[in-house]
Amino acid sequence: MRARPAVRLLRLGRRPYAESLAAQERCAARQRAEAGAGPGPGPGAAGWLLLSEPAGPVYTRGLRSGPDPAGEERRLRALGAEFRRAARGGLLTFHGPGQLLAYPVLDLRRLGGGLSLRAYVGALEAAALGLCRRLGLPAARALPPPRTGVWLRDRKLCAVGVHCGRHITSHGLALNCCTDLTWFDHIVPCGLEGMGVTSLSEELQRHVTVDEITDPFLDAFEEVFQCTLTFQEEPME
Repeated sequence: MRARPAVRLLRLGRRPYAESLAAQERCAARQRAEAGAGPGPGPGAAGWLLLSEPAGPVYTRGLRSGPDPAGEERRLRALGAEFRRAARGGLLTFHGPGQLLAYPVLDLRRLGGGLSLRAYVGALEAAALGLCRRLGLPAARALPPPRTGVWLRDRKLCAVGVHCGRHITSHGLALNCCTDLTWFDHIVPCGLEGMGVTSLSEELQRHVTVDEITDPFLDAFEEVFQCTLTFQEEPME
């Protein structure tokens, strides 16, 4: 039987979004170095999975932007939130306390015989759906492209936005647990007019924390990606 690829698990806890991005870049640099310059995937583990919860409200914009990005940034900063540009697909979204950020930094050549980017996005959605099933939300679903993420009716529960360079992924998914959803009222999340957002707390009608759902999410991630998660200390510069 073929051994499952190892993925190093990094639990960052609640911290500023910028610190989580910096930790992600350190992991990506380590993974690129391990992959080496040759045509193969190189030695080492298949990658990293970083988990965090933003310490404060922050709006992030992906590689696409609206008609007045500078004005949009000023308006959102005036609300008391940070604003960050992120090297991921997609438009504007919100990150904040009560939200699980799961950022896999993976060498796609090492997973499932080599995953395409579209298959990888589908696997991220499947991991979030696996969590929803474990929590008793079987109606959660993924929608056909170009829509991404996990939905309940016409409301998005989990956003997905990724980047991939030299077969190494970054960014990932943001799942609303007990997030203050009013922050989404000031934007059109992911550019989808007429669609709303929701959270696990709202759907289950009880307070659901990031800590509560972390372990079942990790179980779902291992199941979907057919990998073994191993705890790892944060890499330093």
